[in-house]
Amino acid sequence: MRVGLSGLIGAVLAAQAVAANAQELNLYTTREPNLIEPLLASFTESTGVKVNTIFLKDGLPERVEQEGEASPADVLMTVDIGNLVDLVDRGLTQPVDSEVLAAAIPENLRDKDGNWFALSQRARVLYADKNLDLSSFTYEDLAKPEWKGKVCIRSGQHPYNVALTASYIVHHGEEAAKTWLEGVKANLARTAGGGDRDVARDIMGGICQIGIANSYYVGLMRSGAGGPEQQEWVKAIKVVLPTFESGGTQVNVSGAAVAKHAPNKDEAVQLLEYLVSDEAQKLYAEANFEYPVKAGVAVSPVIEDMAGLKADAADLTEIARQRKTASELAETVGFDN
Repeated sequence: MRVGLSGLIGAVLAAQAVAANAQELNLYTTREPNLIEPLLASFTESTGVKVNTIFLKDGLPERVEQEGEASPADVLMTVDIGNLVDLVDRGLTQPVDSEVLAAAIPENLRDKDGNWFALSQRARVLYADKNLDLSSFTYEDLAKPEWKGKVCIRSGQHPYNVALTASYIVHHGEEAAKTWLEGVKANLARTAGGGDRDVARDIMGGICQIGIANSYYVGLMRSGAGGPEQQEWVKAIKVVLPTFESGGTQVNVSGAAVAKHAPNKDEAVQLLEYLVSDEAQKLYAEANFEYPVKAGVAVSPVIEDMAGLKADAADLTEIARQRKTASELAETVGFDN
C-alpha cells in the first residue's frame, strides 16, 4: 500500500532507527507492493533479515538526493533502464562486486561497474490477429508499406516506445530511426495512444491487425487479473517474438542498485543475490509474467508459449543514453498527431 508524505517521513525515521541493526535493511522501490512483497517475505524467511520497505510511485531519486548522507536507503529498486541509469548519473549508487550477481545476470543486463543489476525482463513483442499467417517478424517490418493502415500502438512518447526507438537508434543510427518512425506512423490504423492491452482489444474489434506491446500484459490478460473482458481480448491475438534484423528481441528491465550511503550494505547485497536465486526468479516469473534474467529458470506456465526469448544483446546503458534523442524524433515526426 502506498503511503502519504507524513507516513513516508515516519517510515524514514523508523528506518533510521533500525539502520544500524545488521539484521534489517531498508528498501525504496517503485514496484507494486503485491508484486514485491512475496519476494521480500521469502527473503526474510530464508535469511532472517527483515526488510523495511518504502513504496514510492514517483520521485525516488529526488527523495534520496534530499536525504543525502543521512539517507537510510540500502537498496533502490525500480523499473526501466532509463531510471536505473539515472540513479547512477545522479551519484546515488555504489559499485558492488559480487560473483553471485555476475554469474546469474548476463553481462548486457548489468552495469559494467556494478552500479545496477537487472532482476527481470519484459519484452516488446508483436500482438497479431490470430488468423494471420505470421510466425516471424522484425521491428523493421513495422514500417513496410504492406502494413499500411493495419498497426495499433500506444504513444511514441511512452517510455516503452521511447526505449524501443532508442534501441532502433543503437542498431541503425538516428537518421534511419527517423525514417522508421515516419514509416510506422504512416501504417497506423488509428492515432497512437491508449495502453498496451488496448492493442489486443482493437485487434479483436477489427481496427488493426498487428501492434507492439509488452509481453507481460499477455499473462495479465490471460490470468483474468484485468477482468473477463480482457480475457476475451487476448483470445483474439497470437504473440510473435520479433527481433531486430541484426539482433534479438528488444527488452526492458526491472532492476536494483545498492544506495551510495547504504548503512546496511552487506544485507543489501544479500538481498540482490537472493533476488537472482532460482527460487526468487521463479517467483518473479510467476508474479508478473516477466522473463527471468537467470538462464534456466522457466517462464510462467501462463505464457509458456512465449518461452524461448532471445533478448537483444545491445548495451542497455547505451540504449538509455539514446532515450532523449528517441523522444525528440517522435516529436519531430509528429508520431502522436
